[in-house]
Amino acid sequence: MALGFLDRSRIVAPAGWSRWLIPPAALSVHLSIGQAYSWSVFKPPLEKYLSLNGTESALPFQLGIVMLGLSAALFGTRVERNGPRWAMFVSLCCFCGGFLVSALGVATHQYWLVVLGYGGIGGVGLGIGYISPVSTLIKWFPDRPGMATGIAIMGFGGGALIASPWSTAMLQSFSPDTSGVALAFLIHGLAYAVFMTVGVLLIRVPADDWLPAGWDPKKDAASHPMITVANVSARNAIRTPQFWFLWVVLCFNVTAGIGILEKASPMIQDFFKGTSVPVTAVAAAGFVGLLSLANMLGRIGWSSTSDLLGRKNMYRIYLGVGAVLYLVLALATNSSKLLFIICAMLILSFYGAGFATVPAYLKDLFGTYQVGAIHGRLLTAWSVAGVAGPLIVNAIADAQKSGGAKGPALYTTSFYIMIALLVVGFVMNELIKPVNSRFHEPLAQEVVR
Repeated sequence: MALGFLDRSRIVAPAGWSRWLIPPAALSVHLSIGQAYSWSVFKPPLEKYLSLNGTESALPFQLGIVMLGLSAALFGTRVERNGPRWAMFVSLCCFCGGFLVSALGVATHQYWLVVLGYGGIGGVGLGIGYISPVSTLIKWFPDRPGMATGIAIMGFGGGALIASPWSTAMLQSFSPDTSGVALAFLIHGLAYAVFMTVGVLLIRVPADDWLPAGWDPKKDAASHPMITVANVSARNAIRTPQFWFLWVVLCFNVTAGIGILEKASPMIQDFFKGTSVPVTAVAAAGFVGLLSLANMLGRIGWSSTSDLLGRKNMYRIYLGVGAVLYLVLALATNSSKLLFIICAMLILSFYGAGFATVPAYLKDLFGTYQVGAIHGRLLTAWSVAGVAGPLIVNAIADAQKSGGAKGPALYTTSFYIMIALLVVGFVMNELIKPVNSRFHEPLAQEVVR
């Protein structure tokens, strides 16, 4: 049980507490753990100094995403019970501690410590930190869940916008060997610990009987047929077909985006190598930053739009238009750098929006009771996608390179695979209907907010 200032009972907001203080608390955590999206900046120096190939250098990131989903699923119910302050503190210790272990691994040329630190320990911090404010935001903003979760998860998507140029600057300024990479990891761990502490201190949960002024949940549900006023427990949620349809939707949408994101820096360099407009390492880092910006803006923009258009309609856009954009990339190859960048940014905006919209989709289908725990279980889809996306792109690119292929040919097959996955996800989204009442909780049991 959480003790002292970490206890959930210590952070129940008093009457008059402004709910607009909660998004900054959530952002302090999500902007920090969102550093994971800038991992591609570390891939080239790690490959150079530790003699790794592209698949091997992706392993810490892949394991981190696997552990994100697994820890979110395993600890989701405990996060609901102990509260977001406890969860944010645990996330701080694991995420920042993982950087320190990774720094030791690079300094001693023990790559398994980098995998363990960044991917294993840090991945647990990613999972617990990711879900810690989301359920709280939904309970503070039941009238605008898409906007609320978009604000927090925007921070996760935008983390690389800060981390990518910051990390690149450090790698260029420090020693051009493993000691420079190790020092960069060390500074990351210490700086993020300070920043995440702000969220730990600021976070609050609403009182059990609190509702936004003037908001009527029954009227809201009546205007959107997919929104329920009932509640479903985490245990019952995984017994519904809706949960598993949405699991596939999230998994395939993430796979399609994360494959580009993890490989972003070397991908754009490979695409335009040998052309009249080659891309330098510095410019590629800027591309990573642009993808992070698209990822971030998509999370708040598209997710907020879902409050008006509905969650199902938004996923039709994410999956259907996303498949078309991948087809454009495959057919256009390296004929236009601007077209490549625009398509990649839109794909990443849909990728990020999928994450930001899914908690509100869950709230619509299953209610606010244990929505954080349900969200944690759904994030196992991210674990699968975190392996599948980078593995598809890296393994195919490595195989094509071994066969003598160059430029866009390294990635075209991967793009067609992503198109197929998005089409399957589109079909799964069409199958989602309101949850059968036999899975609803009796009112007397709805005691966890």
